[in-house]
Amino acid sequence: MKKVLTGIYEGERALFASKDVIVNNSTFQNGESPLKESRDIEVHNCIFKWKYPLWYIHNVLVTNTTWEETARSGIWYTHNINMINCEIKAPKQFRRSSHIKLTNCNFYDAKETMWTCEEIEMQKVYVKGDYFGMNSKSIKANNLRIDGNYAFDGASDIEIRDSVLNSKDAFWNCHNVTVCDSIIDGEYLGWNSTNLTFVNCTIYSHQGLCYIKGLKMINCKLINSDLTFEYCEDIDAEITSSIKSVINPISGQIKAQKIEKLILDKQYINPSKTRIIVEER
Repeated sequence: MKKVLTGIYEGERALFASKDVIVNNSTFQNGESPLKESRDIEVHNCIFKWKYPLWYIHNVLVTNTTWEETARSGIWYTHNINMINCEIKAPKQFRRSSHIKLTNCNFYDAKETMWTCEEIEMQKVYVKGDYFGMNSKSIKANNLRIDGNYAFDGASDIEIRDSVLNSKDAFWNCHNVTVCDSIIDGEYLGWNSTNLTFVNCTIYSHQGLCYIKGLKMINCKLINSDLTFEYCEDIDAEITSSIKSVINPISGQIKAQKIEKLILDKQYINPSKTRIIVEER
């Protein structure tokens, strides 16, 4: 049976290398790395007020717990972590960690959060901050909301559903991304990526969906989107709205309700390699 610990903890490494314990209704005040190198632990109804609380942890369940603004860089090199109903107010959470499950969690200052991590599941998660998810892989998210630019730069093997991403330059340098039933609002979407799929999505962008190899769009809307598809290869796009402008796609097929301005410059591309179908209603 796990030992239950309750209290107010201060000082560096207050509960260092704890094993098979439950920490409940506790506050970790000044003092770095209070639970570093711990194994098989649970943390419930706690408050972290200082840096590096969960480093080098294996197998941890965290519920109803808060990271204050000073608890930055809180979860690094940690594996098999399940967090439920948590509030994270500090930046730089999650670095080089794996098997991460987040349910009903809020990141209020998510700058440089979830970097170089893998095997991530998110359900009902709110993120506010730039560069979320950089260089991470094997990501599944449902009901995710991001208010911050450059999301998922360099990430791979991503599945996102029923989400809202207010993010300039999202999905840059990515591989194998599928986004379904979602809203994306941001400039320069998806540049320099391969194998991007959007299904039943509404997208607002300026100069988005360019420099992509392998772009599939099914039943999507491009609202107020201009200069789209530049130097994009192997396109299969079904757009159920008007597109403000399309410029110099390399190859594939683009089907849209209307294209207000089509730019095909023979100096840079071969127009015959892209089939354009317009079904104005």
